[in-house]
Amino acid sequence: KKHELKKPEGNVSTVMRFVLLGFSDLSNLQGFLFGVFSIIYLIIIIGNSLVIILTRLDPALQKPMYFFLANFSLLEISYVTVILPRMLVNLWTQDRSISVLGCATQMCFFLMLAATECFLLAVMAYDRYVAICNPLHYPLVMNQKLCVQLAVGSWVIGIPVQIGQTAQIFCLHFCDSNKINHFFCDIPPIIKLACGDTFVHEMSVYTVAMLFVALPLMLILASYSKIISAILKLPTASGQAKAFSTCSSHLLVVVLFFGSATITYLRPKSYNSAGADKLLSLFYTIVTPMFNPMIYSLRNKDVVAALRKFFLKK
Repeated sequence: KKHELKKPEGNVSTVMRFVLLGFSDLSNLQGFLFGVFSIIYLIIIIGNSLVIILTRLDPALQKPMYFFLANFSLLEISYVTVILPRMLVNLWTQDRSISVLGCATQMCFFLMLAATECFLLAVMAYDRYVAICNPLHYPLVMNQKLCVQLAVGSWVIGIPVQIGQTAQIFCLHFCDSNKINHFFCDIPPIIKLACGDTFVHEMSVYTVAMLFVALPLMLILASYSKIISAILKLPTASGQAKAFSTCSSHLLVVVLFFGSATITYLRPKSYNSAGADKLLSLFYTIVTPMFNPMIYSLRNKDVVAALRKFFLKK
């Protein structure tokens, strides 16, 4: 009687609990998946925590770029913590039920942090744009006050909209089934369970996605088109290579995150397949946060030097 349905008036039943199917179709791999995702979670926590510690402690890393990188690492830890521990419990206990409130809470935090990620990536692109296109004005433009405002803005911008979006989705009636074919409470699989016409809700999801995914992406592309044209005007090949190396890691993260998120939220419903959804979601929820510290730090001489100093001092 774990996944009960409550009957109100009429013949529509209201779901009291959802079941996150997750990877239940891979029944003989549950233990293996638990092991893999536990290791990934540890790597994400340790890698991103190291980035935060280094950017706080090392005097050479007291620059806007690293301030944003520390924010980004904190965001990745928060983002993954909304999804992975719940998934690990489901894999370990094989009890996949989640209350409607639990599901709504998970969705709300996930959406708020996803919005933060989009805008923080745009802020980081703007920082690189100022550094490469206006190097002389860089310390003046990217002063501490502006950096803090941009970071705080990124963290709070999605909160009111995503709380509204979550409330709107959970006002739907769920009558056909309470089985969410996904490993966390994301919008597409939950809208699929709703009965009645969901067109208005889908349009609102598209609108919010345009605002929080397409707008930052446009800002990033604008910054990078200016950056690339500025780099190509540099007189020496070594200067070009150095400028490209500071940007390429950021670009790689942008492509991974925005690519998978755009396909998930902005494609037509008819192309949805649960398997592809899970795979894409794994990408932007778990794979990119794992690679971010590696992509940013191992390709960055300052961070590598700070790492050496940190461990040799220990």
